[in-house]
Amino acid sequence: MNSYDLQNRTAVITGAASGIGAATAELFAAAGARVALLARRRDRLDELAAKIQAAGGTALAVPADITDAAAVNAATAQVTSAFGPADLIVNAAGVMLPNPIADGRDDEWARMIDTNLTGPLRIIRAFLPGLRAAASAGRAADLVNVSSIAAHAMFPTFAVYAATKAAVTQLSAALRTELGSEMVRVTNIEPGLTDTELSGHIDNAEIAGRVGEMYQALPALRSEDVADLVAYTVSRPRHVNLRQVIVLPTPQA
Repeated sequence: MNSYDLQNRTAVITGAASGIGAATAELFAAAGARVALLARRRDRLDELAAKIQAAGGTALAVPADITDAAAVNAATAQVTSAFGPADLIVNAAGVMLPNPIADGRDDEWARMIDTNLTGPLRIIRAFLPGLRAAASAGRAADLVNVSSIAAHAMFPTFAVYAATKAAVTQLSAALRTELGSEMVRVTNIEPGLTDTELSGHIDNAEIAGRVGEMYQALPALRSEDVADLVAYTVSRPRHVNLRQVIVLPTPQA
């Protein structure tokens, strides 16, 4: 794993209880950043924070549901009180619930839209003042949104999930026009097949089986691979913005 310099930076990472979020938090902390860990599962956050602190890093566990506006506001206040304004935001929380569109699963649609799109919007709104303040002071300021290759690649039964990720990709592009002139960097990361807990949320046995076959056929990315790319991106000189990054397992088309 490469080493990066994120000394004196304060990072907020959603989805930090597992997968890409957790791997990114560990790597950021090892690089010297103060990391605020946001997710719903308090036990997982406490465990990760303890692991980071045992390795000499600085971490704060902040249990929060990003689909709840009040919870996001409370988390923002807790992070700011402990660490001050954040200058590095990683929206890594997400949920993938594929099903045929004709099944009309309103509950799944709402959960994906709230978690994958509205949640990141709440996080961006809440922590944007810190990003702007850092940029205005001449320091690096980064917003990283973790989208998916599903924003471009078409998979049957993944229509709503893909739509939420395409929205995140478009949101990132639009925010660059709004924030780039202020020297706030916006990066959109689109991973391909990655070994995380996402596939474990699927409740359709047939679809779960097909996804399982993909993992058997391809050497999936590790969460640490994506975290390494995120850390590389945010450690560039502040005038360099890697705006759109697609990362795939080598055999994935």
